[in-house]
Amino acid sequence: MSTKSDYPKGREELRKALATCRKHFRSVGLFSVFVNLLMLTGPLFMLQVYDRVLASRSMPTLVALLVLITGLFIVMGLLEYIRARVLARAGARFQAALDFRVFDAVLRRSVAPEERARPNTAASDLDSLRQLLSGPAPFAIFDMPWTPFFLAIIFIFHWTLGLLAIFGGIVLVTMAFLNDARSRKHQTEAQIAAAQAANLGEALRHEAESVHGLGMRNVGLARWQKLRNDALEAQITAQDRSGAFSSASKTTRFYLQSAMLAAGAALVVQGLVTPGVMIASSILMGRALAPMEQGIAQWGLAQRALRGWKQLSELLEKTPVEPQKTALPRPKGFVEVQNVTVVAPGEQVPTLRQVSFKVSPGEALGVIGPSGSGKTTLAKVLVGIWTPAAGKIRIDGAALDQWPSDVLGRHIGYLPQDVGLFSGSIASNVARLDPEPEDAKIVEAAQRAGAHELLLALPQGYDTDVGSAGSRISGGQRQRVALARALYGDPAVLILDEPNANLDATGEQALVNAIVGAKERGKTVIVMAHRPSAIAACDTLLMLDRGNVVDFGPRDEVLKKRTRNYPQLVAASGAVNTPGAAGMAGGAQGDGQAAPPQAGAPQPGGQQAAPQPPAPQQPGAAKPAAQAPRPAAQPAAQQAAGGQPAAAQGFPPGVPRGALTGAGSAVRNGAKGAPTPKGGNDQKVR
Repeated sequence: MSTKSDYPKGREELRKALATCRKHFRSVGLFSVFVNLLMLTGPLFMLQVYDRVLASRSMPTLVALLVLITGLFIVMGLLEYIRARVLARAGARFQAALDFRVFDAVLRRSVAPEERARPNTAASDLDSLRQLLSGPAPFAIFDMPWTPFFLAIIFIFHWTLGLLAIFGGIVLVTMAFLNDARSRKHQTEAQIAAAQAANLGEALRHEAESVHGLGMRNVGLARWQKLRNDALEAQITAQDRSGAFSSASKTTRFYLQSAMLAAGAALVVQGLVTPGVMIASSILMGRALAPMEQGIAQWGLAQRALRGWKQLSELLEKTPVEPQKTALPRPKGFVEVQNVTVVAPGEQVPTLRQVSFKVSPGEALGVIGPSGSGKTTLAKVLVGIWTPAAGKIRIDGAALDQWPSDVLGRHIGYLPQDVGLFSGSIASNVARLDPEPEDAKIVEAAQRAGAHELLLALPQGYDTDVGSAGSRISGGQRQRVALARALYGDPAVLILDEPNANLDATGEQALVNAIVGAKERGKTVIVMAHRPSAIAACDTLLMLDRGNVVDFGPRDEVLKKRTRNYPQLVAASGAVNTPGAAGMAGGAQGDGQAAPPQAGAPQPGGQQAAPQPPAPQQPGAAKPAAQAPRPAAQPAAQQAAGGQPAAAQGFPPGVPRGALTGAGSAVRNGAKGAPTPKGGNDQKVR
């Protein structure tokens, strides 16, 4: 548990938000003065009735007193109502002052995997603070200073009665401290267990298809039920102990009032006080001790609010407000990565080490490597989701931390590996939830992504509701909508992480066309890929393995040097109509089948064309389009043999087998003469 000295900056932010309610609290304090003065109405009325009306048997006096107290009680009730309304608005103002800031901090911290795994209690913490400010607890605070005033009046009546009232106050305060000590631990445990159960329940609901399909429903429910039972057990224990003290305090107050009547009666018998003093003292003691009893009753809420205050202080301290930054001109797309080392949030070992490269506008870089090599980490760092532990990433010479996050996001088109859409129309998703989007830009982005006709074919076209997380459309449709979202506003840099993971041949062709179109418009494209169609339009390749750069250079050179299934990659890329396929086809060698000769290097008829280096091009010139024929299946001798050393299977020396190989190739796994998969959907870079 955090101590009072923890997170001073976070606590200062909360205090500033609380200071915005200062006028409300002043008003409540002023109303409390009159409410507590009017609390004397009852005791004074009883004093006058017992000492004057009964003694004089005067009905006019009784009627006059009754009319007077009727008006006073009406005023007191109105003041109570007004101060309750003011407190409710104070709590709402406090929450409104922090809502945006707190949720912004939650979103920024949620980019870390361990933060997403933790229960998100920020909203409930803020709610508990609002409830404390808006509920009866502040009344106890504002009424507590009047306790000595009422006790002093009792002392004026008689010192014996005053000592009895003070003794009762000490007993109730002791009960309050015991209540806190006995129930705090169980309240904390109950809150943590309830948050964990809610987190697991939401995860099970979100993954309901997997839960049902894999027969995990009973197991998942059992785990969720255990957390719920733990929360209920801790909550019941806390409520039992808190309820015991609350009941004891109420009973004690009633007993003390009776004891006050008994003491007053004894003094009346001795002739030391009047009967009116006896009744008035009992009422005043009940009023003097009421704030203490009210505080004990609200102690559970106060504990939750105190934990919320500490947790929000920690959240705000660790996620400070982004400073104002100088507006920079729209970037052209020069991306430079300088010796970047990345340690994923919550981890100790770097997932990327000393990565450096440059990409210019009009160029496309493909990033390849096995699963876990750091491709997605690189994408997240390039977008600014994660911060490098060392090194710099610059766009047009400006480091990413020099751009405001929202402004940077408008200049970058990001397609994440795990596509997530928001509940609402396709148009609102493509427009990145812009409240006032331009329809022309939405349609333009969809056309550039090759998804315009696809979207028009849906029941409501662009106005089709995708459902929660895009559940009402297929995975391939979600990915194409996400590609259109990345292209919305024609950003200078495109970061595409596994953009063809769920695409069919038509979708892959649309993806390649989108990349080619972005290059022609002078945009920078960086693609993280496993399948060859995604890198068909790339100019250069960066190969990663275990966070290290294995190779970097022109695409064809890297593929020839670092992959053992280069001819199959040519076939997979050749099935996609792109200018980039020509260069790959020029270096392919099939099994007894020649690749078409390249321009300027004619080959004898029937002979196989030798690999040719790519012809030099002028900057900005379009590459010639060509389409390589699909090569025949490789001989059995060229198929992968399980258990053989990497060198025997064509791996380059010094490169781990896992860095370049993977399952899914029909050419590698099938018998001689098996057809190559059309479109390269099952072919991977190895």
